[in-house]
Amino acid sequence: MNFTILAKELKKGLGFTEKITGKNLTLPILNNLLIESLPNFIKISSTDLEVGIEWWGPCKTEKEGSVVVPAKFLSQLAGTLPEEKINIKNKGNTLLIEGKNIKTQIKGFSSDDFPIIPKFLKDIYIEMEGKKLKEGLSSVVDMVSVSQVKPEISGVYFSFNKGSIKLVATDSFRLAEKTIKDDIKNLFEKEINFILPQKTTKELINILPEEEGKKIRIYFSESQVMFETFLPNSTHSEINLVSRQIDGEYPSYEEIIPKTSKTKIILNKDEFVKQIKMAGLFGGKTSEVLIKVGEKDIEIKSQDDEIGESELSMPAITEGEGTKVSFNYRFILDALVNIKSSEISFEIQGNDGPALIKPVGDTSYLYVVMPIRI
Repeated sequence: MNFTILAKELKKGLGFTEKITGKNLTLPILNNLLIESLPNFIKISSTDLEVGIEWWGPCKTEKEGSVVVPAKFLSQLAGTLPEEKINIKNKGNTLLIEGKNIKTQIKGFSSDDFPIIPKFLKDIYIEMEGKKLKEGLSSVVDMVSVSQVKPEISGVYFSFNKGSIKLVATDSFRLAEKTIKDDIKNLFEKEINFILPQKTTKELINILPEEEGKKIRIYFSESQVMFETFLPNSTHSEINLVSRQIDGEYPSYEEIIPKTSKTKIILNKDEFVKQIKMAGLFGGKTSEVLIKVGEKDIEIKSQDDEIGESELSMPAITEGEGTKVSFNYRFILDALVNIKSSEISFEIQGNDGPALIKPVGDTSYLYVVMPIRI
């Protein structure tokens, strides 16, 4: 192996791949990266056996080859490299890095010992804009359950139909659903559904492009899924993220989304955020705030026996019954930070039923939250 690459490109690749390594004590090989020199490209791979990441970057290749090296150490070393071209080659299982004033050797391992990351046939796929998927996943991923008692809700549910995708997450106390409809190309003959682990979803959010118009592709098999991004102005892969799916059927979540409401409130989102945050300071260990709905306003009350109490109010457009219901203020904020519109609709069923929060004028996002039962 022998190639020349810009240090900033090497750092970029290590930034994507190094994060999932360094935590495995039973299989130390997983704490390493596989470095491969290919014609015109360097490829860096990492895996923890549940998720695998492969990154390609442009380089000038003199000789093809591969070696496995410690991920954390290589990443730390790369962080100290000056912004210049560097030469990388191997001598057996040792990686040599040379620059103008640099000459280092890192002891590594044979690439034969590195686990195989699953491959996919690339003739059938789903294609969509990466930024929209990134934003959609960011709006639901934090609602995933962290409990292993119900593994089927410990990830984000993907449901693809022709021309649209629904992303869903719940922890049984609240649920978020995001629908994306714009410019989705689906070559599968059937509806595609799978559950992606929360950890993988967060890694996926990190690798998805932030630029408008950049496409990504999704490949699907019985137990695995792969997400592919592309190098700028190229059809060549930049990143492949491969993950296992979570076994099991996702709950029939549509059944808990309220179809009617006893009370509906229209609120200015930014003002409501300020009020909820302030009330939350007095929410105590349960993070409880009480929302009382009047004819033209709402009151937000909270009390902590050790700190004190708060009574706030703000104008609102209200329909239906006057009511008062307690919520976990953190759960309310989780909805509001993911809503872009200036106004929100807050639909309440009473003390026992789920409440529904939606952006006004945008049907692509909804958030269901259970009240605190007194």
